[in-house]
Amino acid sequence: MDIGFIGLGSMGQAMAENILKAGHRVRVWNRSRERAQPLAALGAELVDTPAAAFAGDAVFSMLADDAAACEVFDARLLENAPRDLVHVNMATVSVACAEKLAREHAARAIHYVAAPVMGRPDVAAAAKLTIIAAGPAEAIDRVQPIFDAIGQRTWRLGALPQHANVAKLAANFMLASAVETLGEASALLSGYGVAMSDFLDVITNSAFPGPVYSGYGRLIAQDTYEPAMFKARLGLKDVRLALAAADACAIPLPVASVVRDSLLDAVAHGDGEKDFAVLGRVAARRAGR
Repeated sequence: MDIGFIGLGSMGQAMAENILKAGHRVRVWNRSRERAQPLAALGAELVDTPAAAFAGDAVFSMLADDAAACEVFDARLLENAPRDLVHVNMATVSVACAEKLAREHAARAIHYVAAPVMGRPDVAAAAKLTIIAAGPAEAIDRVQPIFDAIGQRTWRLGALPQHANVAKLAANFMLASAVETLGEASALLSGYGVAMSDFLDVITNSAFPGPVYSGYGRLIAQDTYEPAMFKARLGLKDVRLALAAADACAIPLPVASVVRDSLLDAVAHGDGEKDFAVLGRVAARRAGR
């Protein structure tokens, strides 16, 4: 397939590389051109504008947030895009942003698919992402070979793109809540001289197996938050988006409010660029430890 790819952060770069490895033609654009250079060595075509990437059979995007998406996918870009193109937005954006983009694409006969992913950059590099997709079924069918090149499974949540985004926000809220409780548990253990590493061995081999508790728990136990695989400031963004989505339909999320405040604490203390697991340091600081 002829694929455009917009946004080459750690996640986007890994995904674009796997699309190339699967034998597809890929045109890439990123604000910082140097981020695209390693992909050029693998056969990607570097283009100078988003419009040059917004063509072919489909375009995939992985931009940082709502503001970046609105700036890049403006009316001019969409007006000049090929009709019947499929745009797959893989970023974690707000429900409101997803609804707006879906309307604007449909008005110009461009298929819009929301397909946020679950997994950190190492998972993306291994092509093991979990993909949550929603949008026109025919459009998802057309890009399924690309999903197969970057992920281990695609979960389809219907025809409304925003359903994929609210599912991703719910998942990230659950992740944030788990990391918060890991941090608080670590603080409790430290008060009694129990090693967090010993505790982790118990819980991850019994009631709480899986990568969330074992991975983030290990970082908290080791007090190791750099290099960041998922930055605390991005976690704060996602929890805020979950709270905004909840507010829009009068759904209380009291735990999310607590986690937001903990992440704000991390950012206020200069830890926004550190890994999400830095919530362990926040809990320790609150406990005077």
